[in-house]
Amino acid sequence: MNTLKHKIERTAFAKAFDVAYDKMGKDRQHELKKMFDMAKPYIDQTDVVIDYEKAEEMIMNEDGALVKYIDRFVGELDKNVLKTAVLNFGFEAMFCGTKVMEDAREKYQCNVPWLILMDPTSACNLHCTGCWAAEYGNKLNLSFEDMDDLITQGKELGIFFYMYTGGEPLVRKDDLIKICEKHRDCAFIAFTNGTLVDQAFCDDLKRVGNLYLAISLEGSEDVNDQRRGEGVYQKVMHAMDLLKENGCLFGTSICYTSSNYEKVTSDEFIQMEIDKGVKFSMYFHYMPVGNDASPDLLPTKEQRIYMYHRIREIRNMISGKGLFCFDFQNDGEYVGGCIAGGRNYFHINANGDAEPCVFIHYSNANIKEKSLLEVLHSPIFMAYHDSQPFNENPLRPCPMLENPDILPQLVRETGAKSTDLQSPESADDLCAKCHQYAESWGPEADRLWKACSKTI
Repeated sequence: MNTLKHKIERTAFAKAFDVAYDKMGKDRQHELKKMFDMAKPYIDQTDVVIDYEKAEEMIMNEDGALVKYIDRFVGELDKNVLKTAVLNFGFEAMFCGTKVMEDAREKYQCNVPWLILMDPTSACNLHCTGCWAAEYGNKLNLSFEDMDDLITQGKELGIFFYMYTGGEPLVRKDDLIKICEKHRDCAFIAFTNGTLVDQAFCDDLKRVGNLYLAISLEGSEDVNDQRRGEGVYQKVMHAMDLLKENGCLFGTSICYTSSNYEKVTSDEFIQMEIDKGVKFSMYFHYMPVGNDASPDLLPTKEQRIYMYHRIREIRNMISGKGLFCFDFQNDGEYVGGCIAGGRNYFHINANGDAEPCVFIHYSNANIKEKSLLEVLHSPIFMAYHDSQPFNENPLRPCPMLENPDILPQLVRETGAKSTDLQSPESADDLCAKCHQYAESWGPEADRLWKACSKTI
């Protein structure tokens, strides 16, 4: 990737951004179209499918949600943050990295992910009810050298996008900023409770430009604080205000359950996010992971159907709310089903264990002992590679939640071990909590997919 041609192209993109940014106040849509036209040759080199004509129509529709959304990016973000996001997430991860990644998949005959999710630490300053991360204990950490080495290996395979979970990643603020400084061509997102955001950290975020936050929310103040602790919601609101004032890029991470699904998708909630400066919202379907997890929090089939339609309504870039959001479980149609096991991503816990998914805590390999390529060739990862998709219906993607007979079989066949150091849970016990859900959702998912396939 570090070729003269690549450096010239990145420099050209950077200069094009500067020109477009300086002219945004005069003819924003014209400059956006020029940037879009410049990106087309790179998009064409990937598997990304875009209806160029429709995209250009949305760009030129000054009353549409897309233009209003872009206006918020340009008007609210610090220039260095916006420019770095365009270069690292767009040019490097989406365009150049994707091509290298696809070539690596062919060369090594295994899954090579587009992003890697890792836990810098299992420590956290909060003790949220039902948090699966706490099961690992609070004394595990990936060293700076562990993370740096993994990212260095990843870039060779075309991976320029990394996410941090935990624990609370911002417990390791200093190391995360050092990683950003060393890998200036990568984009990073940290899932955070938001309570450790202060002015000094905002100054660092503006300076490096390539670390973005996804702040966890459960809904209204009473619901949020019931799980996370009294006063946490107001601390999160203050963090959002501080991030917006400083022009930092951030979004929200929302786990929806049978009890909060309507609140976290209400017009009032979405408008609050927009007013606070949120630029993206990631919705996660509740997963009954852990021996103490409650299957009662699993959404019903009616609630999941509601979420399927509601998320699409919110993110509609013609008539929507002007907020990009996605639902990892219900958006399987856009990514071909399950993305775990390295197909598009995998997870590394704070002990260094490489797991197929952030919700699937079984492993054959540890990054402190094996290279990235060895991890991707480990038995459970290759079992994912050989078995995906787990269902021809991408609305039934997961080998645990929607196809609960599959994961126990994969774990048995590969000899993968539980990575839970405190309360190990067998794959059979985990998936037993999902059988009733899968049986209920299956017919509805098939009906919904059949109807959607006619319009896609």
